[in-house]
This record gives sequence, structure tokens and C-alpha cells, in this order.
Amino acid sequence: MSEPIPVSRTVDHGTAKLMPDVDRDRAWLLTVDGAPQSYVDLDAPTHLEFEYARRLGHVLDTAAEPGRPLDVLHLGGGALTLPRYAAATRPGSRQDVVEADRGLLDLVVDHLPLPADADVTLHPADARAWLEAAPPDSADVVIADVFGGSRVPAHLTTVVYARAAERVLRADGVYLANLADAAPFAFLRSQLATFATAFEELVLVAEPGVLRGRRFGNALLIASHRPFDIAALARRTAADVFPARVEHGPALRDFLGDARPVDDENAVPSPEPPDGAFTIG
Repeated sequence: MSEPIPVSRTVDHGTAKLMPDVDRDRAWLLTVDGAPQSYVDLDAPTHLEFEYARRLGHVLDTAAEPGRPLDVLHLGGGALTLPRYAAATRPGSRQDVVEADRGLLDLVVDHLPLPADADVTLHPADARAWLEAAPPDSADVVIADVFGGSRVPAHLTTVVYARAAERVLRADGVYLANLADAAPFAFLRSQLATFATAFEELVLVAEPGVLRGRRFGNALLIASHRPFDIAALARRTAADVFPARVEHGPALRDFLGDARPVDDENAVPSPEPPDGAFTIG
């Protein structure tokens, strides 16, 4: 059997590379312009390699009773890591993936095909435009993991966008977004303020060192109208090989401070990561 070899292709928004993991037979790392985007093990779809992906998995696990099929909308495709995870952990789920880079979708489908029984529909489209046109009350979960290079695009940070996400979710639905920031957390605080205009409940999940301002890193924003199962989520994130902290209630309101919601007119992308913030290996 021949050894897998790296694949490189020019896609719509840069150069994408698929690199095999020498330690796992059918596992691949996806990078775009050198920035790690996704990791997939075709033989173990429930294996989540990246810290933020593991935390997204914990949220998905606790968003509804175990094994219950969900209608999931993924904004941002990458290597389709979370759609594979949801298909494996919640069989029968219906999933839509919206990815602006058609070339990237083609690369992933060509080299990392989805399981035959996964009900996943791929849409090459802009995340906000697709969200604004989607049927109301059509999703149980919306997962936003959209980065232009290493930054969240500005048009996906505003009140109009947050309200579009809220419109698509069912009454007991959950929105979760992978964001990135560092102290003094101007971007992260602004996102909490923005989503507070559309949702009653907010939760933040991040590695303690990031929350203490020691380094740049990922943070998950969770928004819903119903109280989230904080205890279950906190147990999972604390016990993970990459422990994280769950902030909510008064502590989160203190963190938010006097941050203001973001309008389309003053929206900016998330901050540029410092050199070495997200590295391979």
C-alpha cells in the first residue's frame, strides 16, 4: 500500500494543502495559506484534534439529549470535521454546510469524501447571504466557524447578522461561534454585546490562559433563548485534555463591561493573530 502524499491546490481564496498525519493512517490536516484550518481522521470521525473543535463537539453533545438527530447549519466548511462528527454522534441528523470557497469544497470532497450515510448538503455561498435567505425556524443548531485567512469577516460580526442567525434557529435552538481574540478583548466583548441584542442567554468557553490575557486564542460564543446545560458543558470542558473554562451569568456580564453592539457601518474583522499564535504541530 502506497504512502499518502500531500495535496496542494489553488482554491478561490488562497492555496489549500492536505497533509497526511504520519501517526494516523487516514488522517489529514487542511491548511489554507499556511494557516491550519481543519483536521480529519476518515476512520475515526469522532476524533477531534484541535482544541476549539473539541469544545465545539462538547457543545454539540450537550445541546440536546445524546443521540437525538438535529438539523444543523454549518457556516464555514473547512474539511467538514464537525459535520462528520455530528453524523457519527447523532445519526439521522440533517446538515447544511455553507462555504464561500467552492474550490475548497471541491478539494475536500475529492480527497476526503463524506460517509455515504451522512445527510450533508454542501452550498458554495457567502455565509451571511445564505443565512438571510434561509427559511425561518429551520435549524436546531447553527455553528459558525468562518475565517477569511485567520480573521472572522466583518460582515459576520454585526447585529443584522446575529438577528439573521436567531431567525433561522428554532425556539430552543443554539448558536455557537468559534472566535479568536486576546486581552483587552475588544472584539470578543463586542460580539457578546452584539449577540445579547438577539438572544437571552450567552455563554463563553475558553482556555483559562486566554481569559487571563496571557495569550491570543480561540473562544466559543454560545447563544440561545433557553438556559444552556452549563453543568454538563463545564464537566466536559474541564475534563478535556485541553481544559477550558465556562463563563456565564454575572461573571460574563462583568467580562462584557460597557462593550457596545456592532453595526454594519462600524464592523471590522476579528484581530490579526500574532505570529506563531496558530501553528502546525
